[in-house]
Amino acid sequence: MNRLTRAIIAIVFVAAIMFSAISICQTAGKSLRADITEQKLYTLSDGTKAILAGLNQPIKLKLYYTKTAAMKGPDQIRYFNEYYYFVRALLEEYSRQGKAMVNLEIIDPRPFSDEEAQALRYGLRRFSITEEESFFFGLVLQTQWGVEKTIEFFTPDRQNFVEYDISYLIDTAVTRQKKRLGILSSLNVMGDNVTGYMAQMMRMQGQQPAPPWGMVQQLKQMYDVKEVAADVDQIKDVDILLVIHPKELGEKTQFAIDQFVLKGGRAIVFVDPHCIADNPPVSRNPYEAFNYITGSNLNRLLRAWGLQMPDNTFAGDKTLAVEGSLVPNQRRDKIIAYLLLTAGCFNTDSAISANLNQVRVLFPGVLKEAGAGQTEQAESAVQLTRLITTTNRGNSWSVANQAELRMPDYPTLLKNFTEGTEPVAMAYLATGRFKSAFPEGIEVEDESAQNTDRTDNDDESEKEQESTKTKRITGLTEAGEDCAVVVFADVDFISDIVAYRRTIFGLAVVDDNNALLLNAIEELAGSANLISIRSRGNFQRPFSVVDQIEVQAEAETAEEEARINAEIAGFQQELGEILSTSSQTETDIIETSILQKKKDLELKIHAAQRQLRRIKMIKRERIERLGTRLQNFCTLPGPTVTLIIAIVLGIRRAVMRRHRISHASDA
Repeated sequence: MNRLTRAIIAIVFVAAIMFSAISICQTAGKSLRADITEQKLYTLSDGTKAILAGLNQPIKLKLYYTKTAAMKGPDQIRYFNEYYYFVRALLEEYSRQGKAMVNLEIIDPRPFSDEEAQALRYGLRRFSITEEESFFFGLVLQTQWGVEKTIEFFTPDRQNFVEYDISYLIDTAVTRQKKRLGILSSLNVMGDNVTGYMAQMMRMQGQQPAPPWGMVQQLKQMYDVKEVAADVDQIKDVDILLVIHPKELGEKTQFAIDQFVLKGGRAIVFVDPHCIADNPPVSRNPYEAFNYITGSNLNRLLRAWGLQMPDNTFAGDKTLAVEGSLVPNQRRDKIIAYLLLTAGCFNTDSAISANLNQVRVLFPGVLKEAGAGQTEQAESAVQLTRLITTTNRGNSWSVANQAELRMPDYPTLLKNFTEGTEPVAMAYLATGRFKSAFPEGIEVEDESAQNTDRTDNDDESEKEQESTKTKRITGLTEAGEDCAVVVFADVDFISDIVAYRRTIFGLAVVDDNNALLLNAIEELAGSANLISIRSRGNFQRPFSVVDQIEVQAEAETAEEEARINAEIAGFQQELGEILSTSSQTETDIIETSILQKKKDLELKIHAAQRQLRRIKMIKRERIERLGTRLQNFCTLPGPTVTLIIAIVLGIRRAVMRRHRISHASDA
């Protein structure tokens, strides 16, 4: 056998060994997996593992993705390929963890195929790419008992919550009964329930029925949601009660809430000293709109639960303030009433807030623990747990009345804000055996009372008939078992204004506002498996160094910026007075002194604006220098290490060569 033949045989054997090794690694190596992502994106959470471990029936997961069409589609469609690989890898992990209970099937529905017809029958969302090609990216879950649940479309805005969506699908598919949720609110959170003729009349008048809040739409997919009237006298057939913005709530309704909680019902209360979502009704009288009350409180009930919320008092924190504008076409400023809560603001010992990343609140109130002198609650076994707070630099600020909040001066509010030394609480979990806020009951109208002694000629009897009959209603004075109530001092954080964003795919979740509400519901409902999954979503890493540079730069330049802005405003006012004066007479406009003064003022304005831009550029340059240093830090080590290795290997090779030459000469 010559050398060429041996080389060919060796190459064939090497190729066979290589392909065999690849095949072995692909099959046997599936169980040997390592998730090297920082947030462990491909590792199932403990909650998901608990749900899969509790499966008592096999389930089938069908992932529909038109991979062939996506490869030929536009860039917006090809983007989903990476997203698809992530979802598929996650579902494979579900199948591996679920063992024989989870069967995964990947389907590429081609045009006019049975698979495409099935996708449409399941209700998966369809996007047309061409006249024939359609794009699908959804999931269908089937159980052996005929239960079918779907994720119509894996939208990009839900990428951070994919594990929760899939786990929720599995958990609800094997759960027989939904929890009953009652919503009591002074706002139209349930939307306008208008159908038939009334809906047609509204459309003819160019009006559209108000849709339910995004929060309500999502809750309806998970729970049996019903509306509770604001004048209810008894709350029943409800597992968890949501009290949203209880403005001017009657004593009868407050008593009903009190008794519902004492009887073991769970409640989540959202009070707010100034609710942006509470818009005044359309009125021709501007006085009515100006004096419209947007605050809500339940201090009588809160004190029974060991809490209180001062009116017209808000939580603030300069380090958490968000730059924005609450009025269209208005200058963007840092708003002390608009806070972005981050790590350090959440109680990590509570399942409700442990895994949160970011929560936005708007004009949040301040919750305080009620003193022993204000309530007898201190004598009972009630535990208060803070859920969300400001940082240690937070503090409370207040206004004299709500009229000051109609047209707030945000720069002035920020300037007048005084930093504190302790966190300010905005949400509490209260547990224990509560005492009633109405220990002696309440007086209500007795509609069934009839005056049977009335005669035609008896004036006194007529007066009694005309007077309103009342009766006293009493109930429990103390709970017989442990109660649980979650209180939030903000309503806007669950509204469409803050918690959601409208996209072409519908409402998109913003930050963890939605997760915080769902965590509270799941905690009170007694199911904690989903809580550890839901808040894994937002993996935005805070740029603390950049934020620190911005805060420091703003502190250094705040006074100078304010002085320059005041100069510009003064120059512009003086220039406006000159122009208005000169326009009154034609002779003044041609006077050289006026023209020169006008020119001087314009030059001063331009100079002040250049100085202001220079100050802002200094702040930007600091951040850019940091970015350059980080870029160099990330890119230079690789080439540097490679160069060092090459130099070391070169030196070693030269030394070895000299060593061999010296040995050869000796020999």
